[in-house]
Amino acid sequence: MRRAYFFVAAAIVAGCAAVAMAQAKPDFSGRWTTDPDLAAPPPAAATGGTGAPPAAGQRGGRSGDMGSGWGPTITITQDGARLTVEYAFFSRGDMQPPLKFVYNLDGSETKNSVMMGRGIQGQISKTAWEGDRLAITTVHTFPDPAGGKPTMVEVKQVLSLESPTSLVVETTRTTPLGEPTKTTRTVYRKI
Repeated sequence: MRRAYFFVAAAIVAGCAAVAMAQAKPDFSGRWTTDPDLAAPPPAAATGGTGAPPAAGQRGGRSGDMGSGWGPTITITQDGARLTVEYAFFSRGDMQPPLKFVYNLDGSETKNSVMMGRGIQGQISKTAWEGDRLAITTVHTFPDPAGGKPTMVEVKQVLSLESPTSLVVETTRTTPLGEPTKTTRTVYRKI
């Protein structure tokens, strides 16, 4: 009888632990980079002995990382209701603020807009938890250059933590011209 009681109690404890682990969602907050030069402090010889990183613009311009779609260095803040992603798309000389995208974590629709090129590009996003991974599905709408009709592209970004200092973003893009769907995997390191 004691043996049966022990197994029942163990099963209940294991079930409670599984439920508690399923409810705990990862926190993706932090400053992340794909740039190995930013992830590690620069050697003193490379910085003239100051230990400070090179000034912006000295390494050549980067226009973003098509891998994740967010660029090589991102800042993520997360609370119980929202996830916010910020990154610098423009160079310091452009005098533009960083791009900022907010996503509701409850799965409800989020609208973001970005002023790019000749006008505002609208984006509608929804999130979904897939275990301990967060999937952000965004529909980008823009005018077709040939006919002017609205064209849509869907981008799905799945965030997961390999470790507390390693963020993986798997990005799948559909294309409006019937080309095959493309998926990339970007690994960020915490700064």
